[in-house]
Amino acid sequence: MSPGKRVKNSQTLKRSSPGSNSYQTNLLAWKLKGELSNSKSISKHGQDNSVEDDEHADDQAEDSLQVALRYFDTGPLKTPRSKDKTLEQHLKSVENVAGKNGLAPEEIDILLNVALSGKFGSAVNSRILKCMIPATLISENSVVKAVSWLCVGKCCGSTKVLFYRWLIAMFDFIDHKEKINLLYGFFFASLQDDALCPYACHLLYLLTKKENVKPFRVRKLLDLQAKTGRQPHLQALLSLYKFFVPTLISVSLPVNKKIYFKNSENLWKTALFAVRQRNQGPSPEPLKLMSGPANVRPGKRKWNSHSLIPVVNSSSHSKEYGEKGISLSDCLGSNRSFPVEQLKSFSQLLQNIHCLELPSQMGAVLNNSLLLHYINCVRDESVLLRLYHWLSQTLQEECIWYKVNNCEHGKEFTNFLDTVIKAECFLQEGFYSCEAFLYKSLPLWDGFCCRSQFLQLVSWIPFGSFSEIKPVIFDRLAQLFFTSTIYFKCSVIESLKELLQNWLLCLSMDIHRKMVPDNPVETTFSGSMNSVSKLIGYVGWLATNAMRLESNRTFLMHFVLDFYEKVCDIYINYSLPLVMVFPPGVFYLALFSLDASVLNQLCYIMHRYRKNLTAAKKNELTLKTKSEFIFNSRTYQEYNRYLTAMVGCLWTSKPFQKGSYIDPEVFKKVGVAKYKNSLNLIHHPALLGYAVSFLLEERPEDRTVIMSSIRGKKWNLYLDYLFSEGLQGLKLFIRSSIHRSSVP
Repeated sequence: MSPGKRVKNSQTLKRSSPGSNSYQTNLLAWKLKGELSNSKSISKHGQDNSVEDDEHADDQAEDSLQVALRYFDTGPLKTPRSKDKTLEQHLKSVENVAGKNGLAPEEIDILLNVALSGKFGSAVNSRILKCMIPATLISENSVVKAVSWLCVGKCCGSTKVLFYRWLIAMFDFIDHKEKINLLYGFFFASLQDDALCPYACHLLYLLTKKENVKPFRVRKLLDLQAKTGRQPHLQALLSLYKFFVPTLISVSLPVNKKIYFKNSENLWKTALFAVRQRNQGPSPEPLKLMSGPANVRPGKRKWNSHSLIPVVNSSSHSKEYGEKGISLSDCLGSNRSFPVEQLKSFSQLLQNIHCLELPSQMGAVLNNSLLLHYINCVRDESVLLRLYHWLSQTLQEECIWYKVNNCEHGKEFTNFLDTVIKAECFLQEGFYSCEAFLYKSLPLWDGFCCRSQFLQLVSWIPFGSFSEIKPVIFDRLAQLFFTSTIYFKCSVIESLKELLQNWLLCLSMDIHRKMVPDNPVETTFSGSMNSVSKLIGYVGWLATNAMRLESNRTFLMHFVLDFYEKVCDIYINYSLPLVMVFPPGVFYLALFSLDASVLNQLCYIMHRYRKNLTAAKKNELTLKTKSEFIFNSRTYQEYNRYLTAMVGCLWTSKPFQKGSYIDPEVFKKVGVAKYKNSLNLIHHPALLGYAVSFLLEERPEDRTVIMSSIRGKKWNLYLDYLFSEGLQGLKLFIRSSIHRSSVP
């Protein structure tokens, strides 16, 4: 029996009289009707096939569910479970149907009233709460009625705790939150109960909006913290309050805490997964961002389908509007919200942005570009909190290296990660839920499964303190980095380059505010730049050691130099006061490379460094204070040392003067006696082939070439030849750093 049919049966149960005679009469008639339908089914089909047997079994289970609901709705008060076989039979009926197909909203409404009204003992109430798995959605009115039973005080403390845990676990399946938010004060009062306090904090964390933050609530939380100590759940709520109203909270709160609450879904996770497995279809391909609703019928698509991302659906649309549209004037005149099912264009979003009703399951926004536009424009923190909560639970449940026995669902999880990453790219910001997922999953990751998706998540880590991120992400990533192939090393460096770019964009957009955006703890601008400089230094350390392990492979060097192409232009391209040069282990390996493209890229980077340092020096002279600038005289000295080495090697043939990192004795030990001339533009191993080609083009009849003939005017011709061969980086470097009149 489908959930829709069960809804009708449940509604019939609610309308019937609770009297015993009426109950017996209706129940007898219902049983007779069931027997007749069963007999008709048997006579019609005869010998059923296996599929029909399953359907028949499901119908019988649904029938027994209706009997059980009737029993619980009008049953005896506090009957001892151990002495009542009928009660046990009805409990098993509810548990079987809930575990296989889930329960309809009206069925959950009945069971919530039974569990919290005190009709039965605490053991029965606990079993009822543990089997309440939604097939579609949960009505907000059902939750409000259930909370009203808590005020009566007829259920024990353990039942209250279990109800709070169920409410947190099923939070995203509740169709609306407006009435529940009106009960904010009641949930806040639950903080007085030591057993309820952690779960009340978690629920308040999901419900809190800016208007809920009041001075008396802040004082109450601080009093509780002084009484019980720095509990994670209290600090979570205080951090959220400080995020909304920083002026109300002056105490320091930890910024490295990412997971404040225990997972409340463990009791229902297995049943939820079983329902999903039963209703799943074929594994879908990666979903593209849609500008409107999907071309499916939301009424037939359940949240627990094989796709991890739910379909855009607001239950009020089917209840209040049906198939009828709603105009802007109707919305303004009746204060009704605009259902997301009708949102099909950007202009429609602009017209209804003030009354848009977000989907009951926030994960649905990931596939809808219009809703992502809404999140990006409105910046409602409660919406982001709901999305982060949904993401955290889904990532943890579906991660395939957590599920050792369910690796066949790897494609589905990969598609889900692709969709999350597309949403991050669309919003141009990382999700804190994904960062927390990286914290927990890195120790279990093999470096191979979902590699592309995992490294893209690394590139979208939200900006924060590098000192706090390094131990939990980068240090663990380094262990895989040094023990994996060169291709993995290149992928990691590429993802760190994209991470640097995202951080730089984030800071450059908010440089006028001198603080990190969307961070609950205010951070000074100098501290932010310090985090960026540490990230650059960390990549330099990785690159130096990786080049040593991979025997100076050219393929890896290109990825390293691509990273420093981004670094060298930070001051000019991002208007950020930071210039950091590469470490000696990268510079000298590139300078001595046998590949002309590496040398050419090095020359281009040195040219850009000169541009940025010159612009920074001019700007520094016009400022009265230098406190904002991260670079200092040491940066200029380092660059000048590299510049001297390059000019000495390529142009003047006087390399490695006093103060250089390279000891000339090293060349003598390896048998290179004339090392001074062996690295200039003619004899450099990366350019030697160009010099030979130049001489052969000039005098093709000569069978031998004399390198020393390239001097005077021929030197200038040789330079033009090099430039014509595409070595534009070398051209820019020579024109900006060397006077062409000083021909060797």
